[in-house]
Amino acid sequence: MRIFIITGISGSGKSVALNALEDAGYDCVDNLPVDFIQDLVQSLDSQGREKLAIAVDARRGHSIKELPEIIEQLKKDNDVRVLFLNASTETLVQRYSETRRRHPLSKSDDNRAPQVALIDAIEKDRALLSELAETAHNIDTSHIKAHTLRSWIQDLLKDERPGLTMLFESFGFKHGVPRDADLVFDVRCLPNPHYDPTLRALTGNDPEVANFLREHPEVQAMGDDIRRFIETWLPKYQADRRSYLTIAIGCTGGQHRSVYLSNCLFDYFLKRTQATGDAALHLLKRHRELDSNPSKII
Repeated sequence: MRIFIITGISGSGKSVALNALEDAGYDCVDNLPVDFIQDLVQSLDSQGREKLAIAVDARRGHSIKELPEIIEQLKKDNDVRVLFLNASTETLVQRYSETRRRHPLSKSDDNRAPQVALIDAIEKDRALLSELAETAHNIDTSHIKAHTLRSWIQDLLKDERPGLTMLFESFGFKHGVPRDADLVFDVRCLPNPHYDPTLRALTGNDPEVANFLREHPEVQAMGDDIRRFIETWLPKYQADRRSYLTIAIGCTGGQHRSVYLSNCLFDYFLKRTQATGDAALHLLKRHRELDSNPSKII
């Protein structure tokens, strides 16, 4: 059975992710008590159901601490993937202010103080879920819209084979480092096409920008160094039985240099995988800033 466990900080987009999985044919359950997960899996399995998505969050209190052990038990007989959605505190505060929703952990345990501050509720949320965040595939939704998250979920669903999925993600440092990154490479020291008026409005997907960057030896050298680092340590990540490895390449705005180098690295490892026939390594690519601004996608 293919099982997606969706968890994460309240307000980070779990309902959007669950809807995307429902559209993909998964049986979906929201806010299921942790103690019922194994019973639900057994029941659906006996009915011949093949796909299940369960959203679990900190509303279940300290019982969420039991979830890692339950996941390990489920993995013995099922293909289980855990997706953890996160966002910056500033973003979450803004979202709750815009929707006027109350945070599910805003009720105090002390009857004399029936409400806790929003920021305190968010930090309590993080504390309860910290163990899950360390072992799951993380997606930082701070700077992406709902339609972008749906698209990223659909990309994950395209490749549900066992093995390691290596994801190359470009981003802009001025918008923050992605919380979902396992490895981060800073390429802001490279020549910047932004200062060429003819290239400023283009992106690293455009041949004009690619040609500009290709002409600078330091760009090639940076790409080669990152490639060698990944090739050296990739077997260790695969031996660690990870499901995902997110490699984030960052420049200032996430439009030119990081996009170009992410494309180059993705293309290189795609050809390498095809040449070696490595069925245990799967590749994905996304451009955080461009995906969030469709007008810039070529």
